[in-house]
Amino acid sequence: MTAGVPEGTTAPAAAPPVAPVAEQDLRAVEEQLGRRPRGVVAVGHRCPCGRPDVVVTLPRLDDGTPFPTSFYLTCPTAASAIGTLEAGGLMREQNARLHDDPDLAAAHRAAHDDYLRRRAALGGEVPEIAGVSAGGLPDRVKCLHALVAHALVAGPGVDPLGDEALAALPDWWADGPCVP
Repeated sequence: MTAGVPEGTTAPAAAPPVAPVAEQDLRAVEEQLGRRPRGVVAVGHRCPCGRPDVVVTLPRLDDGTPFPTSFYLTCPTAASAIGTLEAGGLMREQNARLHDDPDLAAAHRAAHDDYLRRRAALGGEVPEIAGVSAGGLPDRVKCLHALVAHALVAGPGVDPLGDEALAALPDWWADGPCVP
């Protein structure tokens, strides 16, 4: 089993280097979110169904708003499944382990550093969010959606708690695309 995906099925593996965003992808994301996405510069990961499930967003939106969530989960089916994990106490469990396990805490901090490096590569310094990543990084788990999005973009082994949440998810794509 890879990242919660049974043998013989298509895993939601990390995408190759971030792909530029096409208009058809923006339309799909708009359907997923129920609004036009803002600041999107690339598709960070595609669901096995072919639709974007994570987009890459600039750290400063066109209207000047700082936006620390560089990797934004867009698939409502995946988001719902992650919400179920959150409601089931996974974040609480992960936070307790972060407190008790120095190796896990160090890996979580390294995931934070990776997130900041990837954001910096998008260009543009945004002092208002300097040192701020997403999902509670580096000291806690606040949002599994952000950690899973980072794990999908970065690939296995970069965000251990995102990887763990990803492995706990059902095959959200199994019933087909989340939007037509």
